[in-house]
Amino acid sequence: MRFEATELFARGVTPPQIARRIRVPLTSTYARHARWREGGLQTLRLKGASGWPSRMTPHWRAWLAAELDKGPAAHGWVKDQRWTLTRVATVIARRFQVHFSPAQTWRILHQMGFTVRVPMRGAAERDEEVTTWMREPWPRVERR
Repeated sequence: MRFEATELFARGVTPPQIARRIRVPLTSTYARHARWREGGLQTLRLKGASGWPSRMTPHWRAWLAAELDKGPAAHGWVKDQRWTLTRVATVIARRFQVHFSPAQTWRILHQMGFTVRVPMRGAAERDEEVTTWMREPWPRVERR
């Protein structure tokens, strides 16, 4: 849409007409028009993600992937064999002395290609007689 607006600016179309045609707010169209007049097309290009760069370096990510493959038991969680965001953040903090929030940890894991996996839960006490009884059809009653 930015580049379409640029072409329309070059043709002499007014910002209100461009805002209606592209369906963007008029104020942003005026701002883009002002930037385009000052520096041309280069000023309308995206500048990339804003904010600080991540403290989680590629070297750290490779180490973390190897540690996650070892499993939670290798890091002291023996009873419950699931990785949680808090546990992953704890492993990172122990190794690199950098504390990440659960949201930051989730973003890092997502960028590394990890997805959420929930273990299947089965009944702890299953009565096989009930399950076979439920599978068998009831006898049909004939009408009179």
